[in-house]
Amino acid sequence: MEPSAAKYKILHEVGRGNYGVVYEAVQNATQALVAVKRVSCRAPEYVELALQEFWALQSVQSQHNHVVRLEECILQCGREFQPLQRGLRKPDNQLLLIESCFKGRVCLPPRTACYLWFVMEFCDGGTMNDYILARSLDRMLNKRFMEQLASAMSFLHSNQIVHRDLKPDNILVCNSPRGPMLKVADFGLSKLCLGKVNVNQHRFTSACGSDFYMAPEMWEGSYTAKADIFALGIIFWAMVERITFRDASSQKELLGTYICRGKSLIPVGEALLENPNLQLHIPLKNKKSVPEEVCSLLRNMLASNPKERPDAFLLELRIEELSYGEKHQRCGA
Repeated sequence: MEPSAAKYKILHEVGRGNYGVVYEAVQNATQALVAVKRVSCRAPEYVELALQEFWALQSVQSQHNHVVRLEECILQCGREFQPLQRGLRKPDNQLLLIESCFKGRVCLPPRTACYLWFVMEFCDGGTMNDYILARSLDRMLNKRFMEQLASAMSFLHSNQIVHRDLKPDNILVCNSPRGPMLKVADFGLSKLCLGKVNVNQHRFTSACGSDFYMAPEMWEGSYTAKADIFALGIIFWAMVERITFRDASSQKELLGTYICRGKSLIPVGEALLENPNLQLHIPLKNKKSVPEEVCSLLRNMLASNPKERPDAFLLELRIEELSYGEKHQRCGA
């Protein structure tokens, strides 16, 4: 491989995004499969995304079943490989990397190959998007996935981590003897709130994320962790009704809800920003397809006013209490 040939061996590429390439690899000592993401450090914006991901995942003291596990992060400069550290005493190359992030220009030696390698647990089920779309509707699987994601979000928010880019392509699936397990991944746009702050009160000002999953307040550039709850609402709604759209650039079919305006698809958050009193028609397709208790929860999660949305901790409790149709509750007219 490249990060330390004695430690890992790359098998093949499994995907690539805007700022990194992901490989399936094997740890030579144990023969365990791992996922390795390589990020170039030649662009300051890529360095910033990589460091945000590293700081978020390294800040978690205990591991959660539904958050992707970071094994280690390795900094490569030329032929030198060093584990990335969060301590006060950092190697010179690591200090240059951080300086590049904050100064907005590359401070590393010229013409030197420089990469960050993220070594993470390997998820053999692909993305949540592909997993869901390859299967028929399954109420119990829907509830299971809702429970898992709510639990992950409660864990992250309790650790002062706001994801800011939740979408089905950023959630991975691991097959296990107990069934599929979701893993929240891709923390490049996440924010770690330092100190003992309430993430539901701490305000962010940089607009970021993926259009179809962004809360209305994110479009304005003033939002809290409640934006993550809105994104989950979009994901849950799309999952329980199999609502999809086709991505303009990749032409890939993606799970996501939207507002139709003529031939245009408008993100729900953008539509709510224009008209906070807009009534969302949940369910969208079939009144018998989703229990009323689920419809009510989705309406709360997608409230235009973030103060009216449940926080991650209340959301987890509400999902645990769902009967999900066992009492034959149906959506009303």
